Amino acid sequence: MREFISVLIVLFAATVFAQDSTQTYKKRVLERPEIDFLTSYYSQEGDNAAVSGGIGSEALTDFTPTIVVAIPLNDDDVLTIDAGISAYTSASSSNVDPFDGPGEPDPFVASSGASGTDIYFNASANYSHSSDDRNNIWSAKASFAYEFDYTSVGFGGSYSKLFNEKNTEISINANVYLDSWSLIYPIELRPIEDSGLEPLPTKNRNSYAVGLNISQILSKKLQGSMSIELVQQEGLLSTPFQRIYFSDKPDFFVGNNFQIADDVERLPDMRFKTALGGRLNYYINEIFVVRTSYRYYFDDWGINSHTASIEVPIKLGDKFTLYPSYRYYNQTAADYFFKNNEALSTDEFYTSDYDLSEFSANQYGFGITYTDIFTKFKLWRLGLKSVDVKFDQYKRDSGLKFWLLSGGLKFVME
Repeated sequence: MREFISVLIVLFAATVFAQDSTQTYKKRVLERPEIDFLTSYYSQEGDNAAVSGGIGSEALTDFTPTIVVAIPLNDDDVLTIDAGISAYTSASSSNVDPFDGPGEPDPFVASSGASGTDIYFNASANYSHSSDDRNNIWSAKASFAYEFDYTSVGFGGSYSKLFNEKNTEISINANVYLDSWSLIYPIELRPIEDSGLEPLPTKNRNSYAVGLNISQILSKKLQGSMSIELVQQEGLLSTPFQRIYFSDKPDFFVGNNFQIADDVERLPDMRFKTALGGRLNYYINEIFVVRTSYRYYFDDWGINSHTASIEVPIKLGDKFTLYPSYRYYNQTAADYFFKNNEALSTDEFYTSDYDLSEFSANQYGFGITYTDIFTKFKLWRLGLKSVDVKFDQYKRDSGLKFWLLSGGLKFVME
């Protein structure tokens, strides 16, 4: 009997030791809180402003600081908070009311009134949970965004399954966004009922998105993935303050050739989008990696687009990496796109927004990253983990062009 009890004690102790060992050596999903300070400055030029019916200045500048905080709640759970404020000036937006400045209305000159500047605020919270073997990951998120004419509430979630010794990963995600707009029409059409035009039928827009991604490690040097995303939108898909000029109506001008609107943009209240994508990453050696991607998009408004990109990270020692990149994009026009003064008043739907026109675009980028996994540089209780700086330049064959300077600091809390 004594021997039997001794065996039980040994087995119990072994079991407890095994459980304790599992808990002791279970790697945390995130070891310590991390804080990212991000910022960007964007500058755009072009001559096809949708606010003035496809003709006019598209000059826009935008400054966006953002903070992202990731907090480990325990070994398995992480909470991430993301908040940003975007302050912009826009010549296009300023001409919603071209009369609120001291100068004459001019589609190529920004009004100096209050309508040309604004602030956009957004925040989101994401909670993720990983299983003990780290082969199952669940997440849920909620988001909020606000602008002078727009409020958005979003929520969603995702699930990822890793198997085949973590060489294969399948992820699904679903998101819902509920948006509400203030119906701000061009100044000369207010109130729109007195101008003889029909008001837009709703101020709400709902978006529903689902996605599936499959990732596979194909060899020691090659990794690939494929994805599909489906989006259904319904409600207000027109922008109330974007003007339309009809070819079968007389033209009226004020100031320096600023044309009075015949109507506002009108688009269907439903849109279904499909995007198919793929990625291939190839590890050449300790210095070079090649990352490529391709995306095909189509929707029921008639737009088909192709996007191809390549990035070649170049590792310089243990701490620095260079990121030259290139992206090509082209698309066909939406069925409802018309250049300035080409739509007819008898058409049901029309827009002169050049984002819905046929165009091709090239984007070149170059970035540099500094990484210190030991976080030797300290600032209060924060250790600097990485520094990122990137410059991008973009140009469409329709004339729109922009440059973007972005950067970020990642700290780990001690």
